[in-house]
Amino acid sequence: QVQLVESGGGLVQTGGSLSLSCAASGRTFSTYAMGWFRQAPGKEREFVGSISRSGGTTSYVDSVKGRFTISRDNAKNTMTLQMNSLKPEDTAVYLCAANRVFSTNWGTGLTMDYWGKGTLVTVSS
Repeated sequence: QVQLVESGGGLVQTGGSLSLSCAASGRTFSTYAMGWFRQAPGKEREFVGSISRSGGTTSYVDSVKGRFTISRDNAKNTMTLQMNSLKPEDTAVYLCAANRVFSTNWGTGLTMDYWGKGTLVTVSS
């Protein structure tokens, strides 16, 4: 069992930055690939990016490439999503999730094993 808790969301202006964290419970964090998803009001949940179990491989959806960076610290059981050059279309609830198997794109996340409850990011224009 893995429990995930996101933090760091908030209100930011266009062009600004935010750093989201995902804290995991348990001693098995390093055995899971991790991902970030987001869901905007009235829209389907979408994949944002993923990171392998070791942290050596990352993947991003095209709309955030070059702006967002995912990292993880297996010693601290944490994953971070650094978001720069934020745009109003980045406004969404951001969720972290865990999967035993890494993927470069988990789509809407139907195969994920564990989920956090999410943190809201609002980018004002």
